[in-house]
Formats: sequence, C-alpha cells, structure tokens
Amino acid sequence: MLISVYLLLFHLLTYNKAMKQITTISCKLKVKPELAKEIEKTLVKYANACQFVHENSDKKLTNNVAMQALMYDTVREKFQLSAQTTIHSIRRVCSNRKTSITNHFKKELTFSPTSVDYDSRTFSLDTKKWIVSLKLLSKRTKIELLIGNYQRGILKGSKSKSAVLTKRKDGSYYINIHINNIAPEPTDTDKVIGIDLGRTDIATTSSGESWSGKDITSKRNHYSRMRAVLQQKATKGTRSSRRRCRQLQKRLSGQERRFQKHINHEITTSLVRKAATKKAAIAIEDLTNIRARTNQQRRTKKERRLSNNWAFYQFRMLLTYKCVLNGVKLILVNPAYTSQTCHKCLHIHPTKGKSYRNGKNYHCNHCGWTGDADYNGAKNIAALGLTVNQPGGSWLSCEVSSSDFVPRQLTIWDMLEGYEKPAS
Repeated sequence: MLISVYLLLFHLLTYNKAMKQITTISCKLKVKPELAKEIEKTLVKYANACQFVHENSDKKLTNNVAMQALMYDTVREKFQLSAQTTIHSIRRVCSNRKTSITNHFKKELTFSPTSVDYDSRTFSLDTKKWIVSLKLLSKRTKIELLIGNYQRGILKGSKSKSAVLTKRKDGSYYINIHINNIAPEPTDTDKVIGIDLGRTDIATTSSGESWSGKDITSKRNHYSRMRAVLQQKATKGTRSSRRRCRQLQKRLSGQERRFQKHINHEITTSLVRKAATKKAAIAIEDLTNIRARTNQQRRTKKERRLSNNWAFYQFRMLLTYKCVLNGVKLILVNPAYTSQTCHKCLHIHPTKGKSYRNGKNYHCNHCGWTGDADYNGAKNIAALGLTVNQPGGSWLSCEVSSSDFVPRQLTIWDMLEGYEKPAS
C-alpha cells in the first residue's frame, strides 16, 4: 500500500523541492548604431550555426555530449564563433528538439536571428556602473543598461551566471539575466486552498474569493473590434489611411498580451501571499491540452476566440514559480468531475450527459445545496488536493441512486480517472 501511495503522489503531486529557483530579469540595452551592426552579425552567425547543426545531424539526436562530439569542430571552423558560443548553439538545438518531441510539434525546426545564449565565461554584470560585458563576434564589448530601480534592487548583490541576449520585434535589444534564488522548502500543512479557473470568473477560491472576468472580456472584445476595423480600413482605404492603419496596428501590437499578463501577475501574487500567510497549500486543475480538447467541440468563431485568448498555461507558470519562492506547495489534480460533483454530499447526476450545474449556478437535487458553480468546483479541487497531500486519510465517497439507475459507489478514484488506486 505504501509503495502504491508513493506512485500516486509521483503522478499527482507537482512542486519543486529544490532549494533554487531561477528568476529572469529583462534589462534594456543602450545600443548605438555601430554596436547594433555588431550584435546583428552575432545573432545571424549564431542562428546559422544552430540551423547548420540541426540540418547536418540525426534529427533524433538530443544528447548534448554526443552532439558536441559530433559537430563542435565543424561548427567552430565554419562559423568562427567562440568556443562557448559554439557549445551553446549545439545545446540550443538539442533543447529545441527535446521540446519539439515532448509537445509533439510536427513543424520543422527553424532558428531565427533573435537571441544568443551566454554563460559566466562570455557574460558578466557590473552592478556599480550598471553595465554588462558580452562576447560578440570580434571582441568582448561593454554595454550600458537602461533599467529602473526595480531591476537594480533585484540585481544588486546577486550572482548571475547566465543570460540571453535578445532582439525584439521593435528592433530594441534586451539582456535577460538569470538569477538563482534560494527558495524555502515547501511547508507541510493540512490546509489546502482550491482554485477553479474559468472565463466568466478568472479564478475562484475555496475560501469564497473570486476575480471577475467581465471587465477583462469587455477589454478583449474592444481590442478585437479595433483590429477588425483597422484591418478593413487598411485593405480598402487610401494610401495615407493604409499607412496610418499600419502605424496604429503596430502601436496596439502586444497591448492585449501585456494586459492579460499583468492581470495574471496580480491574481497569482495575491493567491500566493494569502496561502503563505495561512500556511496552506494551493491546488489547481491540471488543464494541460485543454485548448486542443475544447476546440474539437462545435462552437462559434467568437466563442472559440474568447476561450483560446486567455493564458491558463501562463497563469500556471506564474503561480508555480511564486509558490516555489514563497515555500507554498502546489498540487495539480485531475479536472474530471470537479464541476459536476456536489462538494457537500459528493453526489453526481445519475443520468449520463446531464449535470446539476447550469452556467454559474449549481443546484444539487440530492442534498439541496445551491450556490456558485465555480465555488463548488473550487471546494472539490481543495478536497482532492487535501486527499493527495494526506494520502493516509479516508477516501471521498458517496452513494448515488434513482428509480431508473443502478446504484454504484463513486469514490475519489472515479474523479481521478486514469490513476491506479493503491492496493489495500
């Protein structure tokens, strides 16, 4: 039984016990025109080296050591890169191949001249003068940082050993500096806060808090209408109006993305702070591949846009690293039946295809409980999280029956469909 429980925890419990958490600080660089040309040459050489490695090696090869032994001398001689930059180009190819295999990407890998990886041998940071030293093609160059007090406060006194030089779409150059933070070990607790994610309400907790998505949906619809109007005018207007529309489209580019990232930051920060204060763990649904599953359903173009626009994966990633930094345990549970089950009596509608949930309302015909459907789902997620966090406790179960339905026992394992129940 003990071994089975450990196997269950391995599948269901996802949090980082390591004492280090990498934080990325994005810093703008003060780049003059002559320096921009040198950076551009470095970006192009690096991308070409990556593309050469990918095209001239076995597509299934993802091992860094084996790839380096196979391609290092050829790449170094052909592209005249430094030793460390050559090694990083080979590692970039291996890393991208692993990501492509894991996520089942069918599109052929390509490498654009937009970024270069650096380590402690090719990069250094001076927090007194606020400059970075980078190894470019011809020589090592010092570049001034254009940053504010927020970045300086984080970087001051920190030890950075790696960074990524990037070029953004607007032509500006940034250095993404990686910092290793010492994170506290997750606190053992018998308290779990369940979080139900949705579109009407972005997040609802088992303690009754919620963040409405009404204003967010309104803003997203506003951006969608503006894009449609500008696109129509750009295709049918005069030359001057088309030029003006392109300028407006460029100015609006990324606003909606930055807006939703800001909202996700605010919500996740608030959730983690409250969990840390209450010394509680956080449980959320594992919504991996939810977009692919929901897109198989027949929906209108507007419904598809509203469902696909919100970044649930980004929400989870922000929540994950903030939990690690604050010593809060994060638990991922299977989303099956969390919205259909009554959290009071654990009753599920006996007729297949039917549910006691109707939009935002939930009314259980078994025990009579009525309330917010998202709050009900959050309570179920919290119960599942507590069961995973304390596997030695009693199993959740209920009896369901009706005049035309054969009684059967629904347990926690029905809700955690796909996981093997421990042997008793």
